[in-house]
Amino acid sequence: MPPDPGRGELLVRLRAVGICGSDMHWYLEGGIGSSRAVYPQVLGHEPAGEVVAVGAGVSSFSVGGRVALEPSITCGRCEFCRAGKHNNCVSSVFMGSPQMFGLFREYAVIPVSNAVLIPDSMSFTEATIIEPVAVILHVFELAPVRLGETVAVMGAGPIGLLVASMARIAGASKVFIADPVAHRLRMAESMGVDVAVETPRLQQAIMDHTRGRGVDIVFDAAAKLETIHGAFAAARLSGRVVLIGIPSEPHLPLDLNIAMAKELNLQTIKRSNHNAHGAIDLLQSGRLPAGLVTHEPCLDQTPQAFETLAAYADGVGKIVIRIP
Repeated sequence: MPPDPGRGELLVRLRAVGICGSDMHWYLEGGIGSSRAVYPQVLGHEPAGEVVAVGAGVSSFSVGGRVALEPSITCGRCEFCRAGKHNNCVSSVFMGSPQMFGLFREYAVIPVSNAVLIPDSMSFTEATIIEPVAVILHVFELAPVRLGETVAVMGAGPIGLLVASMARIAGASKVFIADPVAHRLRMAESMGVDVAVETPRLQQAIMDHTRGRGVDIVFDAAAKLETIHGAFAAARLSGRVVLIGIPSEPHLPLDLNIAMAKELNLQTIKRSNHNAHGAIDLLQSGRLPAGLVTHEPCLDQTPQAFETLAAYADGVGKIVIRIP
């Protein structure tokens, strides 16, 4: 058990935690970019649970409250926090990194500012999707999909599928998606993507459907050298490319010549930025298709869950760890 919550803190009993693609980087590669794992390291940053104790000075939450948690603890005082860019806080601490244990555990003490109440009608499993949806809402803040635009998505994992679904909600006229895993492409088609093809076939499919023009905006959720170069090739002149995924390699030898020849606008993103309430509203609206979560093992089955994801086995989409 962690210590009792202090002033401005909550003790939360975790009930469900999603496995994120960045968790897989720690698991498979022992780090993310230049940041190396420090063992023991607890992963997990897509949590939902219930409040079991409140610290002094907390009035907005009570015992029994059902909450989702923001995994990045920020100072609220630096120039970036004051400018509303909390995701770039100079002293942020991220749960699930070497800075702080993540949430694949039973209890955690967190600042009250990192909790948001979830509706009674929302399951804990559904609430774990708040964090990734919040990330995509931040993506769309930086690179909005405009009504009638054509969109391509590199990678049909959970983030890519969410991007494709939310692009359709935003008004995209046609959505393409590419992935090397066949069952992920079938999931994309079931969620309403217009064209789902294996990665090497994407550019030709886009050129065939757009009469050689290319798409208005490409979201890369795979972060492979070939997918980023493919994004450059698939975008139209003066188009936009948004880099969402985290590369496995610490240094990617990108060829920027085609991007510069097309005068592409390149956008990177970092986490979400206090978008949880918008994510809850979107999930509650019913406009996001069901079927993203395919597996819900218990906490003691977490190692097997990571192995399933690493092997793309058993038709896996999103895995959410349940903590009964």
